[in-house]
Amino acid sequence: MNPEPFLQLDRLIHEKGRLAIMSMLAASPELSFTELRDTLEMTDGNLTTHIRALQQEGYLSVAKSFRNNRPLTTCSLTVAGRQAFAEYISLLEQIVRQNKPR
Repeated sequence: MNPEPFLQLDRLIHEKGRLAIMSMLAASPELSFTELRDTLEMTDGNLTTHIRALQQEGYLSVAKSFRNNRPLTTCSLTVAGRQAFAEYISLLEQIVRQNKPR
């Protein structure tokens, strides 16, 4: 087994909570904080921490607005985030192919 692909996995994305956030946002142009929180069953604080980490890396953009006089926070993947996620998935596929029994 070649360990090299494992070492190349993006550690930021690889964490379970952040991988879930990235996966949801890869399938949707944008999602609200509430949609992410409720679907992933995370606490506000936990989700905020993961979003902040992804945002600092440039993978996620956060927009704050108002809907019906209520605050609305939405998240979406940036171009860099989409690219990083695609590379991550490609690397996982490579690992699976490499380790499939013949």
